Amino acid sequence: MDFLFDFWNSLSWGSILLGVGVFLLSVAVSYVAIVVVVVKLPEHYFSPHYKEELDPSKPWLMRWGAVILKNLLGVFLILLGLALSLPGIPGQGILTILLGLIMLDIPGKRPFEARIVRRPRVLSAINRLRARHNKPPLVMD
Repeated sequence: MDFLFDFWNSLSWGSILLGVGVFLLSVAVSYVAIVVVVVKLPEHYFSPHYKEELDPSKPWLMRWGAVILKNLLGVFLILLGLALSLPGIPGQGILTILLGLIMLDIPGKRPFEARIVRRPRVLSAINRLRARHNKPPLVMD
């Protein structure tokens, strides 16, 4: 209990404003990333027959560099989504975790992603966002 008392006494307005600023920035970044990825997803992304392939016309270093950066961003978004899912922290935690999973290249991720997207509130939020950008709704097989 003394730790919390000492922590509370050590807070200054500058550190509180910095914390609020970092929080608002992380929420804004996650929202923009969610919008971009959800709108760009093919409508049949969750179909078992959907196969994503790398563009063979680009040099291999560019392709693999993009894959590595995409996976690092995916891990960051999953961690951010976990933080946003904590009680008392507002934000789109589950959608941010889903976005991070979509970015990762790991085997067996599609069934887990589909289980998250099939939640009625998540699917309706995604389809409303896609409709706002004139994209067809996701097809869930």
